[in-house]
Amino acid sequence: MRRTLLAAGAIVASAALLAGCGAGTGSGTEDEGSGPVTLQMWSWDPSMPEIAEVWNESHPDIQVEVTDPAGGNELVSRILTAHKSGDAADIVKVEYQALPALVSNGVAADITEYTKDATDSFTPAAFDQVSFDGKVFGLPQDFAPLVFFYRNDIFEQYGLTPPTTWDEYADVARALHQADPSKYLGTFSSADPGWFTGLAQQAGANWWSAKGETWKVAIDDAASVKVADYWQGLIDEGVIKGEPFWSPQWNKEMDDGTYAGWISGAWAPAQFGGIAPNTEGKWTMTALPSWDAGDATTGIWGGSATAVTTDSKHPKEAAAFIEWFNTSDEALALQVEKINIFPAAINGQKLDALQTPPKYMPNQPDYYSTVAKISEGARTFDLWGPNATVTFGAYNDGFAAAIESGSPFSDVLKNMQEVTVADMEKLGFTVEK
Repeated sequence: MRRTLLAAGAIVASAALLAGCGAGTGSGTEDEGSGPVTLQMWSWDPSMPEIAEVWNESHPDIQVEVTDPAGGNELVSRILTAHKSGDAADIVKVEYQALPALVSNGVAADITEYTKDATDSFTPAAFDQVSFDGKVFGLPQDFAPLVFFYRNDIFEQYGLTPPTTWDEYADVARALHQADPSKYLGTFSSADPGWFTGLAQQAGANWWSAKGETWKVAIDDAASVKVADYWQGLIDEGVIKGEPFWSPQWNKEMDDGTYAGWISGAWAPAQFGGIAPNTEGKWTMTALPSWDAGDATTGIWGGSATAVTTDSKHPKEAAAFIEWFNTSDEALALQVEKINIFPAAINGQKLDALQTPPKYMPNQPDYYSTVAKISEGARTFDLWGPNATVTFGAYNDGFAAAIESGSPFSDVLKNMQEVTVADMEKLGFTVEK
């Protein structure tokens, strides 16, 4: 797998050259004696300014200021736009699937020379997410397997058992809605392509692959269509909703008990305070339902890296901060406490802080040990494509329209395939037909 990723990284770099914007190592370094360095960081993590302040207190010569301009894919779009005028932040949080786009657009800086001591801090699988063609373009922050959260009080009220297979999930969804038509086990989110890719990964999908300089795209493969058809069937039955995550309506219904379940990443407890503040202690996390009984495979939703941009005039100092942020016990313990991440760093997965459950789940003291066990069966795509942001945009547009019109979800996947291939060819990639 590592050779495949490295080969793909070389192709990504070639695409950057074709586009006239090859990746660099920063726009300059600090002049000696120039005084304290102030670095700008863009991140959507809650409490991130508090964590940065811990660094600032012990590093008076390198100060980090954190802002939250957007989250996920929207932040990537803002980073790319800002880079066109050389105004991207020094440090950016980016999900793994979007990092190749930052590399190919010359936004993510090559920080290999500054992070040599960090390589052994991560498992090869985690480090592969940030290394291309033997160069390092960021450091892994967290690892987020898909899991299932359910309202234990609602399940107990209606005598429901947490589903272990997707057939059981459908049965529980029907039983709950029949017992109380105002309640639903979950929803299909048209606004979260990363969520859907995690479900497709569990089913065995592999949307991108590369051999030599030739790419293959398989977004509308049988595994992905199976997942899409499954969810469309539940929506058509009326036992699952089609409300996107994070909308005001969804937040309200998560808080008032309309939803009895949420398929999400292991980071979800950090969001409960903003989504459903009145439900503290009412959620339990368990493994994602499987397609075959006893199969422990799950997918990934999220999982992020922190990268230094080529717009930064202080790449060395920025790299020093992200190494502290992603590898030190001090910073990782703070992230576990305040962001509820499951660290990508090997030492981070052994922290005492993981013995304390997330704030909104005091009823589940074994939360992190359960996440660790589930993580053993997690799989992601062998390779993320260089234009995943384009693919994700087609997902958002297509599934929102399909839910509204009732048109086949499989047609959305077909369109995502066509849009992705056309964009890659426009960028100069060779794509197998």
